[in-house]
Amino acid sequence: MSDLSETRLLHQLARLYGLQRVYYDVVGRRCEASAEALLAVLQSLGAPVATLEDVPSAWRERQQFLWRRRLDSVIVAWNNEAPPIDLRLPSHLAEASLAGHLTLETGERRSWKWQGGSLPDLNAAEIEGTHYVVKRIPLPGGLPSGYHRFTLELAGEAVESLIIAAPLRAYSPPEQLGNRTWGVFLPLYALHTHRSWGCGDLSDLEALISWVREQGGGVVGTLPILSGFPDEPSPYTPASRLLWNELYLDVTRVPEMQRCPSAQAMLASSPLQRELEALRNLPLVDYPRQMAFKRWVLEELCRYCFVEAADRLEALQRFIETHPVMEDYARFRAATEKQRVSWRSWPQPLRDGTLNRGDYDEETKQYHLYVQWLIREQIQALSRSVQEKGVQLYLDMPLGVHPDGYDVWRHRSVFAMDASGGAPPDAVFSRGQNWGFPPLHPEGLRQQSYSYYIACLRHHLGHGGILRIDHAMWFQRLFWIPRGFESYNGVYVRYPAEELYAILSLESHRHGCWVVGENLGTVPSYINRALRRHNVHRMYVVQYELADEQSRTLDAVPSDSIASINTHDMPTFSGFWQGLDIEDRMKLGLLDRDSLEAELDNRHAIREALISFLQQKGFINASSADPLAVLRATLALLSASPSPVVLISLEDLWLEAQPQNVPGTGEDFANWRHKARYALEEFRKLPQVQDLLHEVQRIRRQRWEEA
Repeated sequence: MSDLSETRLLHQLARLYGLQRVYYDVVGRRCEASAEALLAVLQSLGAPVATLEDVPSAWRERQQFLWRRRLDSVIVAWNNEAPPIDLRLPSHLAEASLAGHLTLETGERRSWKWQGGSLPDLNAAEIEGTHYVVKRIPLPGGLPSGYHRFTLELAGEAVESLIIAAPLRAYSPPEQLGNRTWGVFLPLYALHTHRSWGCGDLSDLEALISWVREQGGGVVGTLPILSGFPDEPSPYTPASRLLWNELYLDVTRVPEMQRCPSAQAMLASSPLQRELEALRNLPLVDYPRQMAFKRWVLEELCRYCFVEAADRLEALQRFIETHPVMEDYARFRAATEKQRVSWRSWPQPLRDGTLNRGDYDEETKQYHLYVQWLIREQIQALSRSVQEKGVQLYLDMPLGVHPDGYDVWRHRSVFAMDASGGAPPDAVFSRGQNWGFPPLHPEGLRQQSYSYYIACLRHHLGHGGILRIDHAMWFQRLFWIPRGFESYNGVYVRYPAEELYAILSLESHRHGCWVVGENLGTVPSYINRALRRHNVHRMYVVQYELADEQSRTLDAVPSDSIASINTHDMPTFSGFWQGLDIEDRMKLGLLDRDSLEAELDNRHAIREALISFLQQKGFINASSADPLAVLRATLALLSASPSPVVLISLEDLWLEAQPQNVPGTGEDFANWRHKARYALEEFRKLPQVQDLLHEVQRIRRQRWEEA
């Protein structure tokens, strides 16, 4: 076979596995994946290929696999209409008798029988000497929303499909019609009060929510607050997307704290008081030191609970019985602490998921069980408090998890271990981005009936009024970088988008939580169309809009988007206005001198274009071009828009210059560690903060009443 034929067959094999060989980058340039990258990603997906010579046999094997599957493993039924089911059969079984059984989520069972000859033929193909036909089975009647199982019996064989019956459009609260509110954003680690233990906790978050409600706001957003490792500051690489981070516990509100004299004495001791004061005075969050301090006290409370507090221990045991994942997670964390290395270096039985008592310390396991119980109690209490106040808690579900974390260890089959998620080169990151976590495996998700994905959604949707889906483009495609390859040499892998949207829609309705999809970066138009189709709110970000060199202006804010000036991955308003992010890129070596001058000229043009636009719209006077005036006018512009929520970074209100995160950098920028310049008690009294929020509230209320 010629090299050309092999390459063509490689491209066909890539399509069969859902690889997107060609894509268009952020400036519309056509990019094509290399043959080496295609082969490596195919291997990550389970294809038996190492070189081009393996492609023909792998192609034949994949063709046979796809046609030998009687039914798709997952079928979507939109708006509760029973879906037609396509059945693939070799021609000698095309006339056979069929029996179908549908088991609803409630346990109700429905059954039918058909003759193959009476079913319509949709398609046919000749695969390796076998003739196949595609028949369509019509299911009569509608379906209730939920996850149902369809079993087909044919020639002594039974095959099964998961049917997801879901509303086409995700949840929207009835009161959202005509309602326009605003909210604030601040990472919880950055939030602090005079009572905090060095960084924010759930009580601080509740205090912020109360203050926002007093100002007339209706939303409070923060970064992911999921379980993590103390030496990993990024909230976007958690140890698990199924559990919360005990770092954010308010230890003073733990019931055992009021009953445990030894813990009270420990906390009142001079050494711990000195450490507490030192933590409060640090300009950055020191996660290992912070967690060590809390753990000293929490371990004492844990011992008291297991030995002295019979009523609380009984409640904890009931919790464990109804939440088995907690005990499994606690064993994993205890084993991690005992082994002192990543699970990928553990002995084989441990690495494969089997942990026995000798593999971990029992007291350490009890500690992790105890703190997960406590953080869940406090999250639930916060959720109830938020609902009573009429405020929406805006939570964030990250795309990835830490490769050394619990989720990857326990749910290995749904992760592609030989690749990493990332992004192709763009105007800022000229060599692309490697995010360092294994991407979800499309077929692994389906074979698991999406149980992991559903559990992740439920963990968040059950407590937030709004859920942001990080990098929502992954529903349709994600950039995979094979192990050992450069970030720019990756491949887009397609995902079963309809199935992912169906689950998201179903779960959002069940929990009464509406959804926002982060759609920033290289976003094909079909992805935004899909978000609109499924009522997943998009994001309108001023700094992204201004980056369009063609328009140098702002489009109308769509009514189905969350409007903001920036995000946590962008410079603050003040930093953007001063061009400090350009200086950061220069320090990173992403710009040379000529590029630096071009970027500075570009930023000057952006500033002038924004001022001109705001003048045209009547939000700013020609003589008022200082940063605070432009910030005020930009917030007024967003507030007057039909967006259901204007989300305001609190740090912008006092013109903070330091960003929370500079993507693609490490310790030099202290990412994810910056405390807010002011404590809550301080910034809520700042006249500038009060004036800006009062103006936002006035405009939002006026536009709401007009609507």
